[in-house]
Order: sequence, then C-alpha cells, then structure tokens
Amino acid sequence: MIGRQSVSDLLNQLKSDPNIVHWQTIPKREARYAPFPQSLDERLKDALVRRGIQSLYTHQAEAYEAVSEGKDVVLVTPTASGKTLCYNLPVLEAMIEHPEGRALYFFPTKALAQDQMNEMAELINELGLPIKSHTYDGDTAGSIRQTIRQSGQVVMTNPDMLHASILPHHTKWVSLFENLQFVIIDELHTYRGVFGSHVANVIRRLKRICHYYGSHPQFICTSATIANPREHAEALTGRRMFLIDRNGAPSVRKHFLIYNPPVTNKQLNVRENESYVVTRLATNFLKNKIQTIVFAKSRLKVELLVSHLQKLNSGRHDRATLCAYRGGYLPLERRRIERGLRSGDIMGVVSTNALELGVDIGQLQVCILTGYPGNMASVWQQAGRAGRRQDDAVIIMVTSSNPLDQYMADHADYFFSRKPEDVRINPDNIMILMEHIKCSAYELPFKRGELFGGEAVDELCDYLTDEDVLHFQREKWYWMSDGFPANNVSLRSAAQDSFAIVDITDQGHAKVIGEMDRFGAMTMLYEDAIYIHQGTQYHVDDLDLEERKAYVRKVNVNYYTDSDLAVQLDVLAMDKHADFDNDKLEKGYGDVSVRALPTIFKKIRFETYENIGWGKIHLPELEMHTNAAWISFDPALLDLYGKDVFQGALVGLSHLLRHAAPLFVMCDQSDLSVIPKIKAPHNEKPTVFLYDKYPGGIGLSEKLYQEMPKLLDKASEMVENCACESGCPSCIGFVNEGKAAKLTLRRLLRER
Repeated sequence: MIGRQSVSDLLNQLKSDPNIVHWQTIPKREARYAPFPQSLDERLKDALVRRGIQSLYTHQAEAYEAVSEGKDVVLVTPTASGKTLCYNLPVLEAMIEHPEGRALYFFPTKALAQDQMNEMAELINELGLPIKSHTYDGDTAGSIRQTIRQSGQVVMTNPDMLHASILPHHTKWVSLFENLQFVIIDELHTYRGVFGSHVANVIRRLKRICHYYGSHPQFICTSATIANPREHAEALTGRRMFLIDRNGAPSVRKHFLIYNPPVTNKQLNVRENESYVVTRLATNFLKNKIQTIVFAKSRLKVELLVSHLQKLNSGRHDRATLCAYRGGYLPLERRRIERGLRSGDIMGVVSTNALELGVDIGQLQVCILTGYPGNMASVWQQAGRAGRRQDDAVIIMVTSSNPLDQYMADHADYFFSRKPEDVRINPDNIMILMEHIKCSAYELPFKRGELFGGEAVDELCDYLTDEDVLHFQREKWYWMSDGFPANNVSLRSAAQDSFAIVDITDQGHAKVIGEMDRFGAMTMLYEDAIYIHQGTQYHVDDLDLEERKAYVRKVNVNYYTDSDLAVQLDVLAMDKHADFDNDKLEKGYGDVSVRALPTIFKKIRFETYENIGWGKIHLPELEMHTNAAWISFDPALLDLYGKDVFQGALVGLSHLLRHAAPLFVMCDQSDLSVIPKIKAPHNEKPTVFLYDKYPGGIGLSEKLYQEMPKLLDKASEMVENCACESGCPSCIGFVNEGKAAKLTLRRLLRER
C-alpha cells in the first residue's frame, strides 16, 4: 500500500462491493438554537460562554424551562446531543441560589458516573464557585467518604451503590436527604428487564427515605430513543413525567451500510460467517489508522473477534492498541481502555453493548455492528458512537445468517423506518419485590397499611414475619435478622450468585480476572471449557460451586467450547388463555417451571468453525420458576402431516420466533428462550413456549402473549422470503424432514 487511505477512499472501494445490499446516507443536520433563558444566572451564562457555548440547543432550553416550573422531566434525544447540560444547568443554578441544596445523580455504570463527574468539574471550575461535586462508588477513598456524606452538594453514584451503601446507611446522609432537590437518572433505557425492575424498587426505597426526612425531589431522566419513554419513566420513578423529545442538536453526515455476506453453499443456503467479514472490514480501517469500534452480541463473540483481529494486525498493532471491552472485566482494566480510546492510543475496540452508553470514548469515526443488535434502540446507540468529529461517519451492519438479520437485509426500508421498541420492567415481580421489602424494612420499619410503590405490602410483611425475618410490634414491622439484606441482593439478576474467575497460571500469584453469574458459569465455566479474556485463552481446571470460584490457567489452543442444555418445561398455572385466528390456534400465558441440565460441550475450531470434539459436563440441574407465553396447534395436524414432519415444522417455528420476538419487546435474544413440544403436558397439544429467562419473569412473555398474532405474521414473512427449499439458517434452521417441514410451516402460517 502506498500511503494511507482516507475514509472517503475506503467508502469508494465499498461502493463496488456486491455484498453491500443497502447504502443509506443520513444527511448532516444543522443545529436548532435557543437563546439563554432570561432567568438563567448570569454567572452560569458567563461560564458557558467561556466554554464556547453561545446559546442552547432547543431541547436544552425546553428542559431548563420545564424543570424551572417544577415538573418531573424525561428527555429523549440521540447520542451526543448535549443531554448532560439539560440537568446540569438547573442543578447548578439551584446550588448557586441555595448552597444547602443537594442533588443525587445516578448512572448505570461507575465509568459513566466518573465521566460525568469530569464534565461537571469543568463547568464548576468555569463558575469559580465552591460547589462540591463528588463521585461516590466502590472506588471512592475512605478518607473522603465522610466529607461527601456531610457536605457533598452534587453526589454522583450508581444504582448498586445507592442500593447497598447509601440507603441502608441513610442516618449518615442526613444532609443529603433533608435537602435533596433533584434526582437525576441518566441512560433511562438501560433500566429494563431484571435490572430495571430492581432499580424501580431502589427508587421506591429512595422516595420512602426522602419522605421520612421531609424532602420531595424533582426527577430528571434522560434516555436514548425508546417507544415508551414517558410510560417507562413513570413506571421507574412512580411520578408523572413531562416528555421532551424534539432534538435540536446537530449531527454529521452518516453513511449506514448493510453488508450481507455472500452465500458459500447454495444447496444449504449458508453464508460466509459474519465474523470473517467484520474482521476483514475492520482491518481495512485499522491499517489506515482510522479509529474503529466493533460491536458484537456476546462476550464469546467479542473475544473471538479480538483474537482474529490481533492475528491479522499483529505487524501493525500490539495487543495494547486493539482491545476487547465487556462486562466481567475488572474496573481498572475498563478505565484503562476508556482512557486509551479518548487519547487515541487504542486504535480499535471490540465491545458488547457495554460501550453503548454515553461515556466519552473519544472521536471514533467507524462503527461496525456484528449482526442486528436485536432492537433499534441499540442500533442507534451503537451507531452514535461514531461521528463526533466534523468528518463523515461510517456505520456498517454485517448481517448473519439468522432469520431476523436476513429479514433486515432484505427489507432495508422496514429497517430504517422502524420505530424503537417498548422497554419493559416488572417491579412487582414477587422475588424482586420481596428482596426490596426486606431492604426497606431494614432502613425504616413498615407501618401497617403503608404503601410501597403504590402497592399494599401488609401480606408480604406478615409472610416475612412468619419466616422470622421481620418482627411485628405496635403496628409496625421491624427488621430482626442479624444479616444485612442489601449485601445479598444483586440488582443485575433475580437470583443472587456471582462466580469469581481466578487465574492460577502462576501458582504463587493467583489473581481474579473477572466474574460471571451462576447461569453463565454453568454454561461457560464448566471443567475443561475454554474461557477467553482479552483474546487470551484459559482452560477451566475446576468450577467450585460452593465457593463460587472458577479456576483457570492460560493455554494456547486452536478451538473454543460451546455447551448444550437439556431443558424440561412444565406449566404450573395458566393465567390467560384465548383462541384466535378463527379458533384454529390457542394461545396461553402463565407460570412455568423450567429445569435445565448442561449435558455436553463441543470443541469448535477458530478458523473453520467445525466441530473437532466433545466432552461431558458434570454439573447439577438448574431449576427456575418464571413466566411463559405459548401457542398450541390442533393435535389432528400430527396425523395430517406426519409426526416427524410436524415436529420439524415446530422446531422451525421456534427458530423463527426466537429471532422475531425482539421486534416486539426491547430485549436481547438471551433474555428469552423458546421450546417446542410435540405434546405439551398441560394440554396434550403441539405447543411452542416462549419464556423469560429470569426467575419470576420480567414481563417479556406477557407482552408476547398480547402480540402473538403479529409475531406469527412476522414469522410468516421470514419463512416466505427465504429462497431455500429445505430449511437453512436464514429461516427455520436445519431440521429433520427439512423440505416437508418448511412447506408445512409455510402452509400453517399462510392459512391462519
């Protein structure tokens, strides 16, 4: 190569690539400005001008006015649209007028809190006033914690710290809770599913303590684009919200390309693996010193992509300039990567959705998505990580062979016109609610008849009294256990358990390199598994279930491992039931028991993805009670089509529904599971179940029950649009009696 190629050069080359199935140019958008509000403190105006801000974007001015009127606000604008100023301005003005006032910010991650702290510090420095702003998290030095508790005017934290450290010790935070004027909740859309259901209960506890101390703070929430921002903010906070969703910020021109890998096996309709394509595309940008971020949907896929990229770029980049970023890494490692991206020392990063959030990671110009992320909110959050300079931004989505990806590749107009999905939480999930009743009772005793989040909790308190957790006296329930409840409640899962991953390569210097939840440990850290961390492979020597530790050591092998689960599902109670499509089909919703047993693992070669061996997994069965939606067919169809053929059609339908479901609820595919049963025990009919993969359920399957006809319509579109005859990864997968099964399924869905 002679000289370095520019982004324009590389885009010109891509124009001739036949696998680019759609090229959408999103025009540059000019800013829409509003003058500084007349009531804004002159010192704040001067500080903004010194920072180069001569006026506000229209949504910033609208947010300031709404907050000034005392409204609880939810603001929804794209990435990099200046949401931070929407809450910093009213908060700082309140601190100037009432120095005794307090504000509590919380962000979903420590990294984001630290990033926002730096932003606030710069503005306070310009003001030249002694406003005390601090982060309070697990990394905060003990020497300054007391100072923050007593005199911190703006306290930035995360939900986990609020839950486990601040609320249980509210008597040390009297100055905060007596004078709390604002609660800021950033990245609202991340509080979904189990995490969001927990956080809604943490906010219930926060409001309960504020009421005890006589404060009534305003809530200011910000979010990426979602379908139900007001509804979600109200469910999370229990307050009526004023919605601001007209964006005034500018944006650069963006080129959004959909790349569909070529078919490599026409008979089976198998396409080139998307990871190969992503590696090739990323390498072209990286070798030309164009800072690039690659998103992948799983931790394993992230590590595999980094391994491939490091091999291809070994002569151009060392491991320090090409990194992986995902959950499970220790905080210091994540901070190092974030700093490297901002400074430009790190040229490329491969990440899970952990880097979707608004943490400042510098001036990335290219974003590559490995497959459709599963929801449109994530598409635009990830795409928004590129294009913060004046130059054009490039976003490339490389589709996989799965049905949803292929549907998006074939229906680009649908993709670009799609509205974002609903965000779902279920704060009244009995397992989650029970844990927070315990935590809240520890903080303040419950009075008989007292509501918690608008719900009566006397019965739950009576139950906990019978379990010797609470003690009832003088019309109040008191915490009576020796334990500290918040310490045993993780906000990230409904069932509590976390496993430490210990590197014992150097016997004398064992060290923890990551962590994983119980389900992940059982399916990824079983004995003889290959665990990958920053492109480095580790052999799992032992998984200690009692101590919750996995012991690993470095190895260098040319394969990774993937586990199989044997799953049994039983309906415990049917809450909803209906016939539809002229009574041809039956749908249901209710409580189910799911038992999963890891059985075997496969060894899969890196380069070719071929299966080169297997082994047995010796672990106990996992059991979970959750919610499920299901669709049942007339048993007479078994005789009409034949059992084997109809079984194949059911398996194919399951494959389609697994990929179509995220179109209707904002979730990852990993949040739901799908099981076909040729004869369901509860009704003895051929049935496909879709269940929430969290104890107690989080509301996903209930929404799918409501949307079942539309879900089947989408599955029908996917199977009709696929050109294969006998089933392939782009429609029903590879099933027994493939051709007959596909024809049967097409007929079933078409004739509904």
